[in-house]
Parts: sequence; structure tokens; C-alpha cells
Amino acid sequence: MKSLYLRIYATLVAVLLLFAFGSGWLFQRRIEQERAQVDVAVNERLEAWGDLLERSLPGADQPPAVQLDAVREWSNRLRLPMALDDAKGIRIGSSESFDRRMAEGLGRPYALHLDDGRTLWLIRGGWRQANREARERGGERSRGDAERPGRASAAASPRADGRSLAERSPDVAGSGVTVEATAERGDDAWRGRSGAERRRLPPPLLPFVPAEWQRSAGLLVLLIVLFAAVSAAAYPVVRRLTRRLETLKRGVEQFGEGALDHRVDASGSDEVAAVAASFNVAAERVQALVQAHRSLLANASHELRSPLARMKMAVSMLDDASPAQRESLKREIDHNVAELDALVEEVLLASRLDARHDMLQHERIDLLGLAAEEAARIDAAVEGPAVFVNGDERLLRRALRNLLENARRYGGGDIGVATARLADAAGAPARVQVAVSDRGPGVPEGMRERIFEPFFRLPGHAEQAGGVGLGLSLVKQIVERHGGSVRCEARDGGGSRFVIELPGDAGG
Repeated sequence: MKSLYLRIYATLVAVLLLFAFGSGWLFQRRIEQERAQVDVAVNERLEAWGDLLERSLPGADQPPAVQLDAVREWSNRLRLPMALDDAKGIRIGSSESFDRRMAEGLGRPYALHLDDGRTLWLIRGGWRQANREARERGGERSRGDAERPGRASAAASPRADGRSLAERSPDVAGSGVTVEATAERGDDAWRGRSGAERRRLPPPLLPFVPAEWQRSAGLLVLLIVLFAAVSAAAYPVVRRLTRRLETLKRGVEQFGEGALDHRVDASGSDEVAAVAASFNVAAERVQALVQAHRSLLANASHELRSPLARMKMAVSMLDDASPAQRESLKREIDHNVAELDALVEEVLLASRLDARHDMLQHERIDLLGLAAEEAARIDAAVEGPAVFVNGDERLLRRALRNLLENARRYGGGDIGVATARLADAAGAPARVQVAVSDRGPGVPEGMRERIFEPFFRLPGHAEQAGGVGLGLSLVKQIVERHGGSVRCEARDGGGSRFVIELPGDAGG
């Protein structure tokens, strides 16, 4: 995954999903444990009720009506839906609440198998519904008695036959009762005190954690352990990210302390790698700019020494010179002052071009007319169509003047200026060209790039030829600032040809 924010987002989503699934699993296991415990408690209560009812219901030899009255009586007293089947499975009768609950599909009947072969059916949880029904009918029995059916007295209200519901033959006392739930959903069977197998609880959440912990503060401990595991899993991703950022920070600090050649690791394809690559590009530009300024300062200092030394010598000779010599010395001083002025002006212009990117004054310029004006100063020939560019007239004039002065100084005669429109591919922006040609000794091919460096002179070109070595460098800066390019190439028949290419104006 290349994008850093997608990586972080995916990590957080994965962590949250893991935490959610883990918490949900723990919660589900906890619910299952609680439900199983409730089932066991209810089944134990059903077993106790079975013992109670075994001793309280009339015997199987009693008339069905007596048995039905007893079932309904105990159903009302316990507020528990009941039904009774004989040994053959034929329904003897049921309470109204049992019939209503079965008709509404509420609850699930549990079977209590009595020792005499009869089956007593109970619906678990029916006492809550019975409480509401009793309140609606204005019943006077207390809720406490309803929710504690085990406290029902063995001495029940007398029946019409003179016997209480608790009066049973002694042979049923202490007999076992089997409790069985209807297996509609494949539930495990649960048997009572007859020696049959009881329903077991599900295994604990974690076998190595005490069960009492899991029933109380253990769940909180498990969640803390899960959170620690999630945090440990997310740490390597976050640490890798922060480590790369720390490395980038140290690299920037080293560069800021003066190690201009220091670069940071830009491996990778995410945002951190992109920032590192951008920093390296910016560092390259800053280093090149600082080195250029250092070179400019050193070369300017060197170039200033020559005219200053000549001026110092001329001034020292004025007192002892003859009138004719004084005139010559004054002209020498004026020439050196002009050279110093030109050098300072070119250094300042080069510095401004490096420092400011908003100094251009854009206007539509007739490049042919501008070239003709500058060529007239040295009697150079001009040819070509009228071409127009959008730029700063003052700077473009300075570039053409520097090229023409360079041709006059080193190229001898036969200086020419030619303009042209370049044929580009369909849809490409139009470009124009202006070329300055001379018949000088030419520039060796290996030095055609270096001549545009500040203060560079070809071997054998002495200071007496004039110039300080900044003219062509300024031409390159000005042309590149206008979105163009400049190059030096050999001229057919000997000499040099300096070619400037610029974006053409849409109207020209």
C-alpha cells in the first residue's frame, strides 16, 4: 500500500475490527455462561416444584375432575402455567394460563415425569405473566409469594372431598422426579434427583483463568489483556513511521547546521518518501545556489582587484607625470571606473535574478525591432520576420546587447542577427528564435556549456580584451527566466552562433 494515510486508516480499521470481534466474542461467551447458569437454576427450581407437586397433587386413582381442580389450584397459587397428562399421555386438563400461553406461542413447556406415570407440564417464566394478569384482575396475593413458589405450604386449602392438596399417600414421599424440556431445538436433556445426568455449564472463557475471576473482574482483566495485545500489534507500524520521520528530522537539522551535501533516505513510495525526495531536490538547489553565490563573490573580488590596482597605480603617478601623461592617466582611470561600474551592475543584476522571481514586467515585445536597435550600435546586419514575445523589454535588451558585445569583442567582423519562427507539432505552443553570429575563432565543443558559467573565460582571452566574464551568464539567466533556452553552436564557414529560443506571443 503506497499511500501513508491509507496504511494508517487500514491499520486503525483492522485494530478496531479485531477489538470489536474480540470483545463481541468475550461478551457472547459471557452471555452463554449466564444463560446456562440461569437454565441450571430454573431447572433446579423446576425439580423442586416437581417434588412439591408430587406430594401435593391427588393420586392417579382420583377422578380426573379432582386432578384437574388440583392442577388449576396450584397453577393459580404458583402463578405457573400447568397441564397434566395421565400415564397413557392423554391430557387430563390444563390451567387457563397454560392454554393461553400455548395459543400465543409464548414460552416452552417442560415435562415433569411423576413416579405414577403421569406427566406434569410447566411453562417456565409463566409466573411473571401470571403476576400481570393477577394485577389486572385485582388479585390480592403478594408478588413475593408469587416469585417464591417453593414457600407454598404443604397444608393446602381443603378440597370438596375433605382432603387437602398436600394429603398424599406416604409411598410417594421422597420419590424422584425427572424434569425434561421439549427438544424443539436439540437442547440437551436435564434430569433431576433420580440420579440422571445434569446439564453442564459451557467451558470457561479461558481455561487458565479462574472461573470466579471471569464471573466478576475477570472480564475487565481480559479486555485489558486484549487491548494490550492490540496495542502491541499496532506498535511496529507506528514506530516504523515515526522512525522514518525522526530520520528525516535529523537530516534536515544536519543540513541546517551547514552540511549542504547531506541528503536523506528517499526510499519508498509513500508520503514520507515523497517529502524526503522533495527535501533532497530543494537541498540540491540550495547547495547549487550557495555555491554559485560563493563563486560569484570570489570571482567578483578577483575581478575588482585588477581595475582597482590599475587605478591605484595611475593615481600614484599623477603627481610626477607630465601634462601629456596626466591626460593618458586620467583616461585610464575613467576606463577603470567604467569597468568597475559595469562589473558592479552585472553582479547586482545576477544577484537579483537569483533572488527574485517576480521582477519580470510582462509586455508584448517586438523582438525583431529590439534586435535592430541593438545591432545598429555596432553596425550588425539584421534579417528575418517580425516575431513577438511576452516578457521584460529591459532584460531582453540586456541579453541581446551582451551577445552583440561579445561578438564584437571576440568575433571580429561579419556580425549578423537573424530571427525565425519555429515549426512545432500541432497543438504545441509557438516558439521564436533569435541568433547572433560572428566570424571569430569559435568555441571548442567541450566548452560550449561552460562559457555560460559566471566569470569563465576561454583560454588565451586576456582581461585586456574587455569584459568580466558575466555577460553570457546573464544572458542564460535572463532567457531561462523567460521560459527559454540559449546555446552556442558552430557557424558554417567558421565562427560561432549563439541561439536564443523563447515562447512566442499568441498575437505574433
